[in-house]
Amino acid sequence: MEWLNYHHLLYFWTVAKEGSIAKACERLRLAQPTISGQLRQLEQTLGEKLFVKSGRGLALTEVGRLAFQYAEEIFGLGQELQGALKGGPRRRPQRLMVGISDMVPELIAYRILQPALALGESTKILCEEDTPERPLADLADHRLDVVLSDVPITAMTDLRAFNHLLGTCGVTLFGSPALAARYRRGFPQSLQGAPFLLPLPGSPLRRSIDR
Repeated sequence: MEWLNYHHLLYFWTVAKEGSIAKACERLRLAQPTISGQLRQLEQTLGEKLFVKSGRGLALTEVGRLAFQYAEEIFGLGQELQGALKGGPRRRPQRLMVGISDMVPELIAYRILQPALALGESTKILCEEDTPERPLADLADHRLDVVLSDVPITAMTDLRAFNHLLGTCGVTLFGSPALAARYRRGFPQSLQGAPFLLPLPGSPLRRSIDR
């Protein structure tokens, strides 16, 4: 049986959380060649690339995302074990895995999750932010318990789940002082033919504005 080297996994997990090898070196107090070499060994063991270059940092590949999810659970459980052995609560906290669409503002997500946050140490909340499609895929694979999104699941989505409307908000339009003064009278009919920066076609906010 081939065993996973958890030191390698720890270095990978830290690099993924920090976003670069340089920042991971500062956190782990290790030299860059050490971490780079350990990452290469982990990729060789798994037979897959875990990172790709993204600007000055690194981005996770598809396999890297999957490995990171498992690493989060592994090291999260390790931290819980240390806390329990050092006089913490003897009962393992329940885990609430939450996927958040990157279109949902963090402040809104925080307010929605406040009732769960009020449960204290009895519940541990783990949040993952990604494009709207990714959390739904993880929900289908039972990696997530709930997804916060700005769009409901449609009938075309092959996913057995339930939609619950948690809240609504209005849309605010902004303009330079000159444009605002020009188009204020007769608003919103005055916007006919006005210069506009709009969200991409097909996005929920664009459809709302078009209506």
